[in-house]
Amino acid sequence: MAETLAIIDYGSGNLRSVEKAVERAAREAGLARHVSVTDDPDIIRKADRIILPGVGAFAACMEGLSARDGVLEAIEHVALIEGRPFLGICVGMQLLATKGLEFGGSEGLGWILGEVVPLPHSAEFRAPQMGWNEVRLTTPHAVFEELDGESFYFAHSFHFETENDAHLYGVTRHQHDVAALIGRDNLLGAQFHPEKSQTAGLAFLGRFLSWSPS
Repeated sequence: MAETLAIIDYGSGNLRSVEKAVERAAREAGLARHVSVTDDPDIIRKADRIILPGVGAFAACMEGLSARDGVLEAIEHVALIEGRPFLGICVGMQLLATKGLEFGGSEGLGWILGEVVPLPHSAEFRAPQMGWNEVRLTTPHAVFEELDGESFYFAHSFHFETENDAHLYGVTRHQHDVAALIGRDNLLGAQFHPEKSQTAGLAFLGRFLSWSPS
């Protein structure tokens, strides 16, 4: 029986692009996966895996997620209580933080301690960061171990500063090292867009789809 994966629809993110990329990654990895883009709490609660995408402002994304009746509770049930694999993409990753400082600051989910702060910028390193950049692992992780040093597509003006270095799995260079991959236990967050990252992005999604957190 095919595993189910729920891509959370809360009014933010390139949902169709993520859906198509996940379906292709599953095919190329030879995995049977049923993918749903949904804001139905019942479907989310039954999902074997969850992807939370996100684009735009932290506060607006958090507000949109909180406004969907029962969705946040369903995600928490799957990710925190059941411990099933969870992937946050871009702002979907940033929402895992304690707080985001954009537009005066707003509370995040608080699942991974830290703050989302403005990217450093200079004449050489401008914000937002738009385009391809190398990702280096700082902590071994099964989903990324064969992709260390690959380039992925980024589009962001803020970055996640983890409170605990153990939750920082990978970095990219933007004036200095900034978080590209974070997580703990069954939670994983990618600042880059795997759905826009071609071969490397599909490989990353394929490895997430087969990942069994220990």
